[in-house]
Amino acid sequence: MIDFLRGRIVHREPDYVVLEVRDVGYRVFVPNPYALGTGGEPVVLYVHHHIREDAMMLYGFPTREEQAFFRMLIEVPGIGPKMALGILASGRPEAIAAAVRAGDAAYLTRLPGVGRKTAQRLILDLKDKLAQWIPSVPAGEAEAAVSAAPSGSVAGGAWTMAREALLGLGYREYELDRVWHEIRPGLDGRETPEQLIRRALQHLDKG
Repeated sequence: MIDFLRGRIVHREPDYVVLEVRDVGYRVFVPNPYALGTGGEPVVLYVHHHIREDAMMLYGFPTREEQAFFRMLIEVPGIGPKMALGILASGRPEAIAAAVRAGDAAYLTRLPGVGRKTAQRLILDLKDKLAQWIPSVPAGEAEAAVSAAPSGSVAGGAWTMAREALLGLGYREYELDRVWHEIRPGLDGRETPEQLIRRALQHLDKG
């Protein structure tokens, strides 16, 4: 069973790459082929080796976390490798896990191939299995920090205004709590709401 491959990408298609490993070209289906290395440098793909009656397929991921998340997805009834790959192409595991934890079926149904029944199945089957993909800060802790902080601080002032603006743009509370947990360590306390919005959007755009 193949666990990972290290080689050079010699060809790309919308849903797969050809990875040359010691003069052998492996067709590996990946979430975002054009996001992988482009300079001819060696690439490592962590592989799920899927065997069917009529074919053997390789699905590859740049991290072991994505490999593990893919394997968890395909254990959910109704989700095959193709759909799982599309899900990971559209959202980071952390964002998908947060939506599952929050029971956010509306977010999940925006993922490729996921209808309402499949979204409910994801929530039912995975809600208690996703602890490693959820930020260690407990849900709502970031919001509590905003309320408790002095009014003139970044947390109590600028972030409160930035957060309200982002909520108005349609982002969800759990997404903003996750982003606040990510950006807070790098702040010096003098950021304006506009600067915090730009920084938060950079993280939100990543997934």
